[in-house]
Amino acid sequence: MQVAVAGSALADVGGAALVESTAGVFLLARTSANAFTAVDAICSHESCTITGADGAAYVCPCHGSRYNRSGQVMAGPAKASLRQFATSFTDGVVTIAL
Repeated sequence: MQVAVAGSALADVGGAALVESTAGVFLLARTSANAFTAVDAICSHESCTITGADGAAYVCPCHGSRYNRSGQVMAGPAKASLRQFATSFTDGVVTIAL
């Protein structure tokens, strides 16, 4: 799956975006000039879609679980990390390996 970066929240380091596709719903974050993290946007607690962030944390709107940009649980009630996907960045396009 590919996502164009220019003109989006991903244009700057620290930016994050919810990406919806036929392959699923993902949280994509720019962690450096040429690096991104991609994680499943479905909370591991009760399968709510995580749609937003609070600073460097993704926050589930249903029960408040917090995850870091790599999808690791920072605060529950979730106990399991979000699934992480490999990414690559070429010519202004991020590719998420599914």
